[in-house]
Amino acid sequence: MQQSENRRQITVGVFIFLGLLIFVAGIFTLGGQRKAFVKSFQVSAVFSDIQGLKTGGNVWFSGVKIGTIKKIQFYGTSQVQVIMSIEEDAHKYIHKNAGASISSDGLIGNKIVVISGGSPKFPFVEDGDKLQVNTELSTDDIMKTLQVNNKNLVDVTGNFKILAKNLVEGKGTAGALLADEQIANNFKAIVLNLKNTTAAADKMAVELNAFTKTLNTKGGLADKLLTDTAVFNRLQASVASLQKTAASASAMTENLNNASAKLTKNDNAAGLLLNDPKTADQVRAIMGNLQSGSKKLDEDLEALQSNFLLRGFFKKRAKAEEKAKEEAEKQKQ
Repeated sequence: MQQSENRRQITVGVFIFLGLLIFVAGIFTLGGQRKAFVKSFQVSAVFSDIQGLKTGGNVWFSGVKIGTIKKIQFYGTSQVQVIMSIEEDAHKYIHKNAGASISSDGLIGNKIVVISGGSPKFPFVEDGDKLQVNTELSTDDIMKTLQVNNKNLVDVTGNFKILAKNLVEGKGTAGALLADEQIANNFKAIVLNLKNTTAAADKMAVELNAFTKTLNTKGGLADKLLTDTAVFNRLQASVASLQKTAASASAMTENLNNASAKLTKNDNAAGLLLNDPKTADQVRAIMGNLQSGSKKLDEDLEALQSNFLLRGFFKKRAKAEEKAKEEAEKQKQ
C-alpha cells in the first residue's frame, strides 16, 4: 500500500516537473517572439489613422523585424500615438529623420509599422524620440480608387459599345466611311491624288536638285554671280548706277512737273503768255509792229544803197566779201 502511494507521488512529481518545464519553455518562446528579454529603446509616431493597428504588432525595418508595438493611445484631438519598442541592435541604422508608415504583413495580413532608415547626415535616434510619418495610401484608399477606376472603365466600355454600334450602322463620318461604298471610293481617289502629288513633288525635287547642280557648274554665269567677288562687285556698282539714274530721272520728272505747273499759272511770264488772252493780243501787236518796222528798215537800207553818196561804200564792201570767199575756197583746196 505504501509502495503504491510512493509511486503515485513520484508520478505526480514527474508531471508537475514536466508542466513547469513546458511553462518555462513557453515563457522563453513567447518572450523570444516578443523580444521581451532583449535590450531595447522606445520611439513613437503620431498617425491620423492607424488602420486597425494593434498592440503587440510587429515593427519592420528593411524587411527585418526589429521590434513590437508596445502601446497605442490617443494624441491631441483626433490623432493616435503609437509607441514602439525597438531592439538595441537596430539603433545604429535608424536616424532622427527616419519615417514611419503603416503597412500590411502580406496582402491581407496583420497591420505592421515600417520604419525607413533616414539620411546618414542626421544623428541616430535616441530613446523617446518621435519619428515623422510617411503619408501613403492605405488599403482602403486603394480599394476606393479601384472602385472609381472600375466605374470609369464601365463607362468607357459603354461608350465604346455605342461607338461600335454607330460604326456598324454607318452613323457619323467614320461609320459612313466604313459603310458607304461611294465615300470609300472617294477616299480611295483622295489617297490616289495624294500619291500622285507626292510623286510629282519627288520629281520636282529631283529636277530642282539637277538645276542646283547646274548652278554650281564651274565657270557658269550663276557660279560667277555666286562665287566671283569681282563680278558681284561690278553687278553691285551697276545697280548703284541704276539707282542714281533712277533718282536723277525722278528729280527731272519733278522739275518738269513743277515747270508745267507754273505754265498753268499767271504769276510768271510764260504762264501769262499762255493763259492771258490780253497779253497774247499785246504780244501779237508788238510782233506786228516789229515786222512792219523791219520791212520799212529794209526799204530804207535799199534806198540808201541807191544814194550816190553811199554807193561806193557798198561796192567796196561787196568786193571785200567776194575776195574773202575766194580765199576761203583756195584754203579748202
